[in-house]
Amino acid sequence: MKRLIFVCSGNTCRSPLAEGIAKKIFPEILLRDIEISSAGTSAPAGFPASALAVDVSRRNAIDLSGHRSRPVDANMIREADLIIALTERHKRIIETIEPRSAEYTFLLGDFCGGAAGDIGDPIGEGLEAYERTFAVIYRCVEGLKDRLARFDGWKR
Repeated sequence: MKRLIFVCSGNTCRSPLAEGIAKKIFPEILLRDIEISSAGTSAPAGFPASALAVDVSRRNAIDLSGHRSRPVDANMIREADLIIALTERHKRIIETIEPRSAEYTFLLGDFCGGAAGDIGDPIGEGLEAYERTFAVIYRCVEGLKDRLARFDGWKR
């Protein structure tokens, strides 16, 4: 089984959204072969997803109520087969922790059908910001799903 990890900062907004979206929209054949999770570069362990992330997800038939944050660590990075970072800064932190991960760490924005770049953090903003962030992440995760069938970025 392949391991896919979405990584943001606190693991309470963007990466749980990406994880939840992927688990919802990836076809069953992919979900049988890929374990999907999320973590944060500065995440404390055990915090729930933000209330607005839970709300926006629920409105889109995704349940984040059981999510608990976890910090990314070297072992997690080494065990992953594909890491999807939400910003260039997250990607650099991951690659600093484990330099060999550069081979299998990508930006989620790379899968949006253009140069989406970093996906901004809605923390501290209102519902509209979370809805915009959800929409961007959804589009990017959809692009990732479409490319996984022919994807050659898995760790070797």
